[in-house]
Amino acid sequence: MQPLFVYNSLTRQREEFKPIHEGRIGMYVCGPTVYSDVHLGNCRTFTSFDVIYRFLKYIGYKVRYVRNITDVGHLEGDADVGAEDKISKKARLDQLEPMEVVQRYANGFHEMMHTFNLLPPDIEPRATGHIMEQIEMIQMILDNGWAYLKNGSVYFDTPKYIAAKHEYGVLSGRVVEDLIQESRDDLKGQKEKNHPSDFALWIKADASHLMQWTSPWSVGFPGWHLECSAMSTKYLGAHFDIHGGGADLKFPHHENEIAQNVGACGETPANYWLHTNMLLLNGRKMSKSEDNSVTPQQLFTGDTKHFSKGFSPMVVRFFMLQAHYRSTLDLTDDALVAAEKGYKRLMEVLRTLDKIEAGNQKDLSELDQEINSIMDGVLADMSDDFNTPKALAKLFELTTRINALSGKQIDPGALSAETLHRLKEFLPRFISEVLGLQDDSSEQEQQLVGGLMDLIIDLRRDARSNKDWNTADKIRDTLTSLSIQLKDGKEGTSWSKS
Repeated sequence: MQPLFVYNSLTRQREEFKPIHEGRIGMYVCGPTVYSDVHLGNCRTFTSFDVIYRFLKYIGYKVRYVRNITDVGHLEGDADVGAEDKISKKARLDQLEPMEVVQRYANGFHEMMHTFNLLPPDIEPRATGHIMEQIEMIQMILDNGWAYLKNGSVYFDTPKYIAAKHEYGVLSGRVVEDLIQESRDDLKGQKEKNHPSDFALWIKADASHLMQWTSPWSVGFPGWHLECSAMSTKYLGAHFDIHGGGADLKFPHHENEIAQNVGACGETPANYWLHTNMLLLNGRKMSKSEDNSVTPQQLFTGDTKHFSKGFSPMVVRFFMLQAHYRSTLDLTDDALVAAEKGYKRLMEVLRTLDKIEAGNQKDLSELDQEINSIMDGVLADMSDDFNTPKALAKLFELTTRINALSGKQIDPGALSAETLHRLKEFLPRFISEVLGLQDDSSEQEQQLVGGLMDLIIDLRRDARSNKDWNTADKIRDTLTSLSIQLKDGKEGTSWSKS
């Protein structure tokens, strides 16, 4: 196995990945807060970690992938005091039980993940199912002297943590002076804290709060940051390999997770922190208030002013893979149209590959060496911080060679059976198992297109036999404009998507 390198947000460096336990990886990714429909930015994040999960398994690791469901404790405005729980607010507005809200949007989230062909995590814990674990972790933090009790709420003591030479801000690069400046003194409960940078581990609930539990300190609910610390520790241990999420979670969520784990367990939770970047729409951050947003469903149907037509989930997934997970990705109509052409070309080459037969030579030719080198390069690119755009570029190099072999521009006899066998095993498996791409054209549609192309090729052949060069050229030129190439050979005419 060649070395795997990842960019570690914790150290801000590209590092060689070394698992804690040989051959096994524990990976925790922060999941959705289920109070509304999942948005495309979330879809990009979870698709990125799906590819990471798939590749780790592909190269032989046994992976325990944990992705949580946040169904309590996430307050409006990402505050940790003085605001209403997002799920409770939605339940109140819709006159539903909070768990009805949770179930509705959790179901929608799972359906959308299935639509994008994401593998389910190995464990998907919910915060409400782990209240006792969260209470126990808070008690450990209190016992270790890193938190204090105020009027039934428990707060993490950030200044004391910093005074003990712990780096609060190590992940995000923020410093405590910034936190003081950014704190909002008008928040209810803000003055209850000893310091503006302190954050809530347990919040005493008032009588109107719909979601509350009994704890040693009060009837209340856990802080948003605490749930991930408790659940990751329960299922992966106090110290595991990979912690991931969107870059927007670096601060305060992930920063506070580190402080909580150090406070309870005496060590940071993960060796490697991986963060995805944001998805833009037409060069700007998505925002409903600025009329610059689109839902996944609108993208599929085309029912939006931002796009000229609808695009299939697999085209959108392919589009997302064209940018590195740590780079911003700009969603535009032109980019999706181009992605659709690239995706269809990749699907078509899989059908073309099945028809190619190898030569009889035993020694590896220059073509064999070239194709093997490209396949090795795909794996090398993925082993360099999961670089899907570079890997895709090499897959299209293979596509060019395969189409040339099929069209006899390259003599198929120049390819050995050994290399062809590897190519036929590698390409479909990598596309489906690692990139997670499926052919979204039905068998019936493929048969229809194939039948129409056979008819067009027959009409062109008849036109050429009758020396009707204008008609023959018109057929070929029209197909070329549709990115369809005709290839004339001794055994007849074949076609492929260019």
